[in-house]
Amino acid sequence: MHLVVFGAGYSGRAIASALAPACHHVAGTTRSAENAAMLGAGGIETFIFDGETIDRSLARKLRQATHIVQTIPPGEEGDPLLNIARRVVHFELPSLQWICYLSTVGVYGDHDGAWVDETSECRPTSERSRRRLEVERQWLETGEEHGIPVAILRLSGIYGPGRNAFRRLMEGTQKRVIKENQVFNRIRVEDIGYATAFLAEHGFGGIFNVTDSEPSPPQDVIVEAARLMGIEPPPEIPFEDADLSPMARSFWGENKRVSNAKLKKLGYEFEFPNYRQSLRQMWDMKAY
Repeated sequence: MHLVVFGAGYSGRAIASALAPACHHVAGTTRSAENAAMLGAGGIETFIFDGETIDRSLARKLRQATHIVQTIPPGEEGDPLLNIARRVVHFELPSLQWICYLSTVGVYGDHDGAWVDETSECRPTSERSRRRLEVERQWLETGEEHGIPVAILRLSGIYGPGRNAFRRLMEGTQKRVIKENQVFNRIRVEDIGYATAFLAEHGFGGIFNVTDSEPSPPQDVIVEAARLMGIEPPPEIPFEDADLSPMARSFWGENKRVSNAKLKKLGYEFEFPNYRQSLRQMWDMKAY
């Protein structure tokens, strides 16, 4: 397996780490030389990719790639990798066997707290989620056209070491916003890596919800993290009074319970199926 991860950020690095044991070679892209040095120190051959052009060294690496993971979100012009493939006449990937695209459960939109799965109607409410849904369609069509399985991973709210309620409580930035009947799913970053490795090693294509098994009110997570730390949780703030960014407020406008049954039925077992077990492991391991 020769893996190339476009956008080796938080989730991309977890995917590279999970797939590394099965890989002959792991490469990834980033936008800055500083990040490139960090990724290189972690054993990832790194290439600078600005989202618009692929230099000769990266093009040579792509001709060897058997597996590609695309984590870079679409912009106004769409998916950067698909855009390059369309306009570059000699953009060839002769060894490619499998493609993964990281999307979001935001494509489902608001379902008033009801359960959704991969067959549910998608009614995205934000422009960024509408773009994601369109790019999902384009990747699936591209895979079908070339006979390559494409796995679309719809991710819920990502957290893990370095990005979690413990950190925000320690920094004094955690808000305990209360909105009646609101629930969210979440996903530990390591499970994104493990799920991607599972799908890649089996060559599975299709749409998969990569999310925990217990959609819960967000304040419950904060209270549990504070309990583990032995501190009082921050005061409750009614949603109507919360000082939230427009993007954060848009997340709260979507209420749904996302099922991961399809992925589990294939045989994948989540390492961190609920926030309580995950937070306990993080706290015990001091991985916060």
